[in-house]
Amino acid sequence: MEPGHKRAIGFMLLSTACFSVMNAGLKQLNHLPSLELVFFRSIGSALIATSFLYRNRISILGNSRGLLLLRAGLGVAAMSLFFTSLKYLPLGLAVSLRYTAPIYAVIFAWFLLRERISAWQVVFLGLAFAGVLIIRGLSPEVDPFGLLLILTAALFSGLVYIAIRKIGTGEHPVVVVNYFMVLATGVGGVATLFNWVPPSNGTEWALLVSLGVFGYFGQLYMTRAFQIGKTQQVAPFKYSEVLYALLIGMFFFGESYSAGSAIGVVCIVAGLALYASVGRGK
Repeated sequence: MEPGHKRAIGFMLLSTACFSVMNAGLKQLNHLPSLELVFFRSIGSALIATSFLYRNRISILGNSRGLLLLRAGLGVAAMSLFFTSLKYLPLGLAVSLRYTAPIYAVIFAWFLLRERISAWQVVFLGLAFAGVLIIRGLSPEVDPFGLLLILTAALFSGLVYIAIRKIGTGEHPVVVVNYFMVLATGVGGVATLFNWVPPSNGTEWALLVSLGVFGYFGQLYMTRAFQIGKTQQVAPFKYSEVLYALLIGMFFFGESYSAGSAIGVVCIVAGLALYASVGRGK
């Protein structure tokens, strides 16, 4: 595997760790309106990103403004749908189903970016995807509305990865993140003006603030990963967040997982490992 690919995968694993901490906070706060969570998750990240760009004298507007706005809009849609789904689905289940997104990304990359993928890579991605489907059986009764929300969020996320890849290295990663966070802050802020539910204590306020911090670094590392690595090599490693979500759900939220979930996790890890080994051999 080339050094750039190793770095891209490392950035992706750091990204999923940050997002996992953020997801735990979101689950704890899921009694608050979804767009209020979008606002607090975004405003902290927007302030950090804008300050960084200003200090380093980097243009906030960037160069590929149309693509940057497209990526931001797709991201806001995906984030809003995912946050709402947490009101209807267990954390482990919601995150697991959202990670059909890398599958969409690889398919879109094949059609839109002409990134090649071998037959064996298709098989191994299919194995990883089968694991997600198995994990879907964590709950005997899956809320159909929650299921619709999370699968639609995954589709938008897959398109986000393609937009980032299309933007490429021509934009600083913080510029890409900043577009997303500023748009999300605006959308969430307007909605919150009309539907504000105050946090009940200091702990909830601290959790709200932390959403922006962990979300910022998760987004930054993810953006960098897709900028320097091929979509089909980087996207599947977002599945590591499934493992984090299952453990967090079990130890912090008392979610119970069946034997089928263990089989699903093994399928995901095996599929990703085999997929990566095929990539190294090319």
